[in-house]
Amino acid sequence: MEEIKKLVEAAVHSATGESVEVELTVPEERFGDFATNVALQLSKKLGANPREVAEKIVAEMPKDSAVSEVTIAGPGFINLTLTDEVLWASAQKSPSKTLNDQKILLEYSCLNAFKELHTGHLYQTIAGDTIGRLLEASGAKIFRANFGGDVGLHVARCLWGIHKLLSQNDPSSLGDVPEQDRPQWVSKAYVLGAKADSDDEKAAAEIKIINKQIYDFHSNDDQDSELAKLYWQCREWSYDYFKAFYAQLDVAAFDKYYPESVTIEPGRRLVNENTGTVFVKSDGAVVFKGEDKGLHTRVFITSAGLPTYETKDLGVIVTEFTDFSYDARIVITGNDQIEYMKVVFAVLGEIDADLAARQSHLTNGTILFGDGQKMSSRLGNVTRAIEVIETVEKAVQADSPQLRRDITLGAVKYAFLKQRIGGDIAFDVSDSVSLLGNSGPYLQYAHARARSILAKAGRTTGAIEDLEVGERSLVRKLSEYAAVVEQATQELMPHQICTYLYELSQEFNRFYEKNRVIDDRREAWRLTLVKQYADTLKNGLDLLNIPTPEKL
Repeated sequence: MEEIKKLVEAAVHSATGESVEVELTVPEERFGDFATNVALQLSKKLGANPREVAEKIVAEMPKDSAVSEVTIAGPGFINLTLTDEVLWASAQKSPSKTLNDQKILLEYSCLNAFKELHTGHLYQTIAGDTIGRLLEASGAKIFRANFGGDVGLHVARCLWGIHKLLSQNDPSSLGDVPEQDRPQWVSKAYVLGAKADSDDEKAAAEIKIINKQIYDFHSNDDQDSELAKLYWQCREWSYDYFKAFYAQLDVAAFDKYYPESVTIEPGRRLVNENTGTVFVKSDGAVVFKGEDKGLHTRVFITSAGLPTYETKDLGVIVTEFTDFSYDARIVITGNDQIEYMKVVFAVLGEIDADLAARQSHLTNGTILFGDGQKMSSRLGNVTRAIEVIETVEKAVQADSPQLRRDITLGAVKYAFLKQRIGGDIAFDVSDSVSLLGNSGPYLQYAHARARSILAKAGRTTGAIEDLEVGERSLVRKLSEYAAVVEQATQELMPHQICTYLYELSQEFNRFYEKNRVIDDRREAWRLTLVKQYADTLKNGLDLLNIPTPEKL
């Protein structure tokens, strides 16, 4: 596309004397491979009929270029058709390394200790992993960070519930909880504590005391008191649970997990150093007056002297920068954090404008299931991440455990990734495993089918020939791959790759229905097309971290 843009821009300058940046679009195939409305854009400035401007531009196009045909349509649209050789070369092009030498910190997943993982964590882990893979493929050095709560009110509620669930309040009875049941057991304790905090004044007062004690465990390095033993042991259970979750999803390992407890002091230090300028004291608390800047006013240090999430977020930002010295930082959260993060970034901007300029924020909506309902962890009716995976796995039919796992991962990951980041995510188990629609298993099957054609033929190479109609349509679609990946990476939108791969598979189906491959006079060349198609599917699915079995 860049090469064609330069050709057209040179022709425009020769014909009109104007230097412009030409925009190319991809029209319907019958009109050509690229189109531009540059003649219409210039006509008013030149005081000329747009079609006449187009004719002058076309007359200046070189005859021995990558373009085999140039036509004018309608009032002055210029359509360009590439030569077969150039189109085929484009089909084999890899995405450009546009981010070479960039260091990017990607913070996602954000799993909280003392809580069971739900569908939001499942989505963010899958989406974050894929975005990291896209950025790495473009040449960037990626640092994966995970930031989660191991202090705060949710931990206090959970510890209160754990204490109630234990036999005779004995910390040693934690050993009676089977390993496989620990995540649900801890979740049960959290729900018990959350309900008590809401409904029972006495329990709420006890939870408030526990909340302060948890901070003291860290500041005083308390490992021995009864409640501290419960805290440290159950926190370790959470970390083991996280590791098992990542392994189950087959996602890239995180370079570092930052518990909130390690970000308190760097965050508090920033707040203390900037109180009186960025922050003000109010009724014993330290706050940022956001209303003055069109934002929310938020508390950073409570009247009890405890840091809030805002302070911990400042702490993790500066700690990550100290650890990794990133050029850019991307954090992924739910949509409910949009206004909150605006405040955090605004505060950071007043403290360190350069560091604030490196920050960006992606958000996701709510996971909605077949009945259109969303789930909440507060009252325990959350849909657990593991339940989603297990439910899909039960719907998968496969000959081996490994194949069943590959298809399950393909189904779950693609069902999430095919939807644009930012909106709510509709998830339907039946659709996710269908072989008849836009699903991960469908594309896995499409890839395996292409590989089986190549295996049956026993050869895969052939020189390019003049393209016939069906062949050209497939090559044209293949030639879009690099540009799609580059755009998806630039915009951090993996769904664009999903859409492209599905459209590519549909194009191949049309080609294969009308064009014999094996035992045809053009067999060698068409097998080369099949291989390029299979390789492109695999490359795209690899970027999405979806397995590509050779056989299904």
